Amino acid sequence: MKQKLFFSLFLFLGACISQKHSPSISLDENGEITINIPEEEIQKLRERGFVNYSDFGAKGDGRTDDINSIAATHQFANEQGLMVKADKEAIYYISGQERTAIIQTDTDWGTASFIINDTLVENRQAPIFLVSSSLEPFKIEGITSLERNQKKIDVTLPSTCLVTVTDTSVRRYIRYGLNQNNGAPQTDIFVADKNGKVDMNAPIVWDFERISKITALPMDSNKLTITGGRFITIANKAESKYTYYSRNIAIRRSNVIVDGLEHRITAEGAHGAPYGGFINIRDCSYVVVKNSVFTGHKTYRTIGAAGKPVSMGSYDLTVNRALNVSFINCKQTNDINDRTYWGIMASNYSKNLLYDSCTFSRFDAHMGVANATIKNSELGHMGINAIGTGIFTVENSTIRGRTLINLRTDYGSTWEGEFHIRDCVFIPANGTFSRASLIGGRNHGQHDFGYTCFMPKRIIIENLHIDDTNHPKDYQSPAIFVNFNPEMRNDSYTEKFPYIITKEVILKNVSTASGLELRVSDNPFMFKEVKVIDEE
Repeated sequence: MKQKLFFSLFLFLGACISQKHSPSISLDENGEITINIPEEEIQKLRERGFVNYSDFGAKGDGRTDDINSIAATHQFANEQGLMVKADKEAIYYISGQERTAIIQTDTDWGTASFIINDTLVENRQAPIFLVSSSLEPFKIEGITSLERNQKKIDVTLPSTCLVTVTDTSVRRYIRYGLNQNNGAPQTDIFVADKNGKVDMNAPIVWDFERISKITALPMDSNKLTITGGRFITIANKAESKYTYYSRNIAIRRSNVIVDGLEHRITAEGAHGAPYGGFINIRDCSYVVVKNSVFTGHKTYRTIGAAGKPVSMGSYDLTVNRALNVSFINCKQTNDINDRTYWGIMASNYSKNLLYDSCTFSRFDAHMGVANATIKNSELGHMGINAIGTGIFTVENSTIRGRTLINLRTDYGSTWEGEFHIRDCVFIPANGTFSRASLIGGRNHGQHDFGYTCFMPKRIIIENLHIDDTNHPKDYQSPAIFVNFNPEMRNDSYTEKFPYIITKEVILKNVSTASGLELRVSDNPFMFKEVKVIDEE
């Protein structure tokens, strides 16, 4: 008995000593994390150069809620400037409690897995991880107006900054259709150096006669790298309506690389609320997501703003108010042509977006993109959907949507700039029974979208093969343009808000599986002024 009592006392004392010299965390009365760690332990971790989640109590057993330990680990790492490493082969369970881990240092998730349970959450809009800068935004004083393509702003900045400007008196992107709305305040985002010089690779796209708000966020000059990680979301079971879930990785810092991440979704049922992007990129520049795997979300339906049933957009990737964002060598787990899953990506107010070597169900730009490139890629059933400005380049890619490029009808089917298409294969509707048209959209000229709507001024198509094998008997041939306005059949039709038509189409080496030659449109009147130049 004495032996057993001594041994128990020894274990108790040992545990006390161990606890005294190991990090521990507690929650204060406001639920904030407090880290208790002796100075000698801090020094050991500094000398090691990184911290593990297990250093702060994470079990990694797939059952214990580890989010507080994960958040504490990053909190300590941020204070000490240390890298974070997940424990090898760990399975971290993340419950629905509201807790966000702030990432400000390099993070290696390696082969670890993270199970995110969205079935019962305290705050559906709270991200799991927030990649943020330690630099603070500030208001810019003295600037009362801006001009489109302005090369310099009259201000001195502490360093290169991301500048966001808003005019609440002007409404843009006044949406048309089943999800109609009253638009959004005019917004722009651009990069300016310390002397106020604007990066003209991502120029100012609007005139601002007045400015309601203009802020600058200093850009981190060093790269922050996040590698690895296998994430599994247990899907929410909420009512199918527009209550977006954002239990995700939110990137709010410039100069970030995400490499080798995987995200999968499980337990999607008969109903559920949509998702706002597992990778959610906003208010930043120079972000690269590469060698990563994502998953399309199941499509649910609800009643839209017009009082009629609509399918809800649900995304694994979103880009909002961001510049120079690249997706390289990425793919999705489910079939890119399976229509039960929504298109995987959406963007708004962004510039210089890139897909390179990606296999995704779609590319999408809702409220405008300035310059975009898709190359060495394959796009599935939702294809390419966009409105915006600048140059849209599609090269060495296979497109399986209903059209090669669809100009979004709900935002006026507008593209003020050019399309450059080369070395591509277009398989209309993934080879199902269909008529082939290259450029899709619709604008009847009766709705005010908050801006003048344009078709691309020039379209250059070089080395394109159209696989129109499966076509109806009365099929004439592939068309360059769909019938954008069936009501416009002669000069008697009046547009309240004129739609500016393409000036020139340049063709070189365009072939079809049917052997039929490309024609302009089912609406020759509407496109009668388009100059088509065949350089073959």
